[in-house]
Amino acid sequence: MDSQSITLEHRPARASNVILIVGIVLIAANLRAAITGVGPLVDEICRDTGLSSTLAGMLTTLPLLAFAIISPLAPVIARKIGMEYSLGASLLLLTFGIIVRHFSPNALLFVGMLLAGAGIAMGNVLLPGLIKRDFPTGVGLMTGVYSVSMNVWAAIASGISVPVAHIPGVGWRGSMLSWAVLSILTLIIWLPQLRKRHIPQIRHSQLNLWKSGLAWQVTFFMGLQSFVFYVNVAWLPDILQSRGMSATAAGWMLSLMQFVSLPASFLVPVMAGKRSSQRGLVIATVALFLVGYAGLLSGLNSLNWLWIILIGVAGGSSISLALAFFGLRSQTADEAAKLSGMAQSIGYLLAAAGPILIGFLHDAIGSWTVPLIILVVAIVLFFICGLGAGRNAYVGGNHRR
Repeated sequence: MDSQSITLEHRPARASNVILIVGIVLIAANLRAAITGVGPLVDEICRDTGLSSTLAGMLTTLPLLAFAIISPLAPVIARKIGMEYSLGASLLLLTFGIIVRHFSPNALLFVGMLLAGAGIAMGNVLLPGLIKRDFPTGVGLMTGVYSVSMNVWAAIASGISVPVAHIPGVGWRGSMLSWAVLSILTLIIWLPQLRKRHIPQIRHSQLNLWKSGLAWQVTFFMGLQSFVFYVNVAWLPDILQSRGMSATAAGWMLSLMQFVSLPASFLVPVMAGKRSSQRGLVIATVALFLVGYAGLLSGLNSLNWLWIILIGVAGGSSISLALAFFGLRSQTADEAAKLSGMAQSIGYLLAAAGPILIGFLHDAIGSWTVPLIILVVAIVLFFICGLGAGRNAYVGGNHRR
């Protein structure tokens, strides 16, 4: 095989690249929708099943626990069967979980959420590594593209879950089942990638991410923004309903929060990729978060739409920054996947405590004030970690140019 054929093998034709990008965008579309579509349905699920707020919070917590368990295993699996096959397997697992949670008894609802979370975890971890490998000079841009796709579909899921559930004969179980259509479509589009079997090269390195202060800062940055996001997904509709909104309107407010995040989801990682330090972006993100939550605590319900918009823009910035850090703070695709695995494992373990903790506090206190204060504290810690994660350095100890 001559050098030209080798070059062609490792640099796919433009059509193949387009198919790959479409596949990445569709996989990203599946990384939140199956979870964000549950929050607006919590009241109906509790009425129908008799679940308490604490147990209902577990519906969001279980996928996060799956994220924590599967995330460090994803790079290992990719090194065994290849990046493309691993992502295909993640879509199969996600689809199976979505289908399982449709059926009675109620225990299957929790099993299905756990399985769906395991499938999503694989995609969460491996996509940053795939982007680092195939688009090494466009990490910021491609992170922005897939962040937008993830957030668009997360917003759509939040907005349509209640209306779909109210279609005669569908109900909340049918509403949650509907997301299997998206995962099956994505799997079909991903099939051409299975003709390749890229096994990430293992490079012997003295780097130990668990001893890297920067890696831990990236990890807690990821975890704290996820803590805030999944608390919003699980309980923001209930918070707004407690202030007089209908279930449908509260669901659309959650959808609004995610739709307004889209410009930031795209622009922030592009801006981050062009800067040696991202601390300024961290500061701006935290300022928006704090004003938004201070507004919700103020009781000015007529301006709830404004507070939700500010929180949404900050949320889009925070998740895209966290994802961009996996590539920006690493030097190779394998290093990016390992950092992604560590950050998402520990980070989502932290995030998993959010929905159930907030549900427990609300049940115990009967008010949303203390839970909102907890979120403000999380944002302050997020700010401290972000200043470290945003500095000009690699986890290996070298400085970026």
